Amino acid sequence: MIFSILVNEGPYTHQASDTAFNFTMAALAKGHRIFRVFFYHDGVNNGTRLTTPPQDDRNIVARWSKLAQESELDLVVCVAAAQRRGIVDDGEAKRNGKDATNLAPGFRISGLGQLIEAGIQSDRIVTFGD
Repeated sequence: MIFSILVNEGPYTHQASDTAFNFTMAALAKGHRIFRVFFYHDGVNNGTRLTTPPQDDRNIVARWSKLAQESELDLVVCVAAAQRRGIVDDGEAKRNGKDATNLAPGFRISGLGQLIEAGIQSDRIVTFGD
C-alpha cells in the first residue's frame, strides 16, 4: 500500500510527530511505500535545524532527517506555514530578504499542491494532529 503522511503538530508540543514517525517506520518495515510526508500548520516546526533538545531527549528533527536520507523519503514543509514560523531555505531566504536559513537536511519547502498530489498518488493519507 502507498501511504502519505500529514503532520499538523510541532515536535515536543504534541504526540503527533512522534506517532507519525513511528507509523512511518512501521509502514516501511512492513514493506509499504511512503509517497510523501507533508508538514502543515505547526507541523512545519519539525523541519527546523535549529531545534536543540536536551542530550537525554529524543531529537525529533534529526530522526526525520535521518529517515529521509536512509529511505529517500520526500519530506515537504508547507511554504506559507513555514514562513509564518520563520522557517526558510535558501530560495525563500533570498526571496524574502532574510540573512539566514534554518531548514533541516532532508526537508524541502513547497506548496499545498504537494499535499494534493500526495492524495492523488497514495492509497491513503494518514493525518497526525488536529
